[in-house]
Amino acid sequence: MFESDALRLLDAVARTGSFTAAAAELNYTQSAVSRRIASLETQAGGSLFERLPRGVRLTPAGHALHRHALEVLNSLEAAAEELSAIHRGAGGRLRVGAFATANAALVPRALRVFQGERPDVETRIVEGPSSRLVERLVTGMIDIAVVSDYPSGLVTGSETRLVPLLEDELLVALPRDHPLAGNQVVDLRDLKDENWIEASPRPSPHETVIFASCVRAGFTPKTGFRVAEWMGKLGYVAAGLGVTLVPTMVAPGIRHRGDLVLRPLGEFASRRTVYVALPSEAPLPAALAFLRSLQDEARSERVRDGV
Repeated sequence: MFESDALRLLDAVARTGSFTAAAAELNYTQSAVSRRIASLETQAGGSLFERLPRGVRLTPAGHALHRHALEVLNSLEAAAEELSAIHRGAGGRLRVGAFATANAALVPRALRVFQGERPDVETRIVEGPSSRLVERLVTGMIDIAVVSDYPSGLVTGSETRLVPLLEDELLVALPRDHPLAGNQVVDLRDLKDENWIEASPRPSPHETVIFASCVRAGFTPKTGFRVAEWMGKLGYVAAGLGVTLVPTMVAPGIRHRGDLVLRPLGEFASRRTVYVALPSEAPLPAALAFLRSLQDEARSERVRDGV
């Protein structure tokens, strides 16, 4: 394995054509340059320079190694520039994780503002369940994540810092012709005979928000179909096949539908907390800037919801 310092020395000698000139450029002694080049030639398995009466010149093997050395040195320089830009918060890349519901409105609205302020930062989005996003943050695969304690809590270690972003109330979705659809607030106890449309795949039945909410109201929910996506679950509700819980975060994109209604559950309403997860140590400046955009958007959401 060739060390980067040795490759820089190789380049300096090749450019100047002299051990003495390369020594002066790199602030080495001439004897130190001679020893390092000799060691590099041993690693390379043969001579890299022809020793001439005045100076040196590359051998064919030297030309080959010098070509590769330039590629390596250029790549290292580019990496240093990119890392410097990232840590300054200007330029570079920001990898953002978000759970599916956050991508419905919160994250894209915040991202629009962030990209307007930091157009030189390349942003990539990774979607997944909150627990998986926390794992990716810890392993360095993403730089910031929007996560939730729904449906079964959120476990983090000392490597992760959680910043509370907002509380999201869960509403009940009912078919438009449901007997309770005209109520401004629905008492969850009045839904004890309903079939509940749940997510799929799901955690243990006793860990779901639907189960916890219904138990607080004094009954065990009857589970019907399990459907993975929000829009799919709403289709089953609209067809009269059951009811389900819907986060307020996605309500603006649903209220225009004429085949179902969303209603709060009053005293039995369940809420989840949405957080921004960051590395505990040295988060990227760009990640902190995006955090501010998310906080601004969360405040705007509370105003739109009348909170």
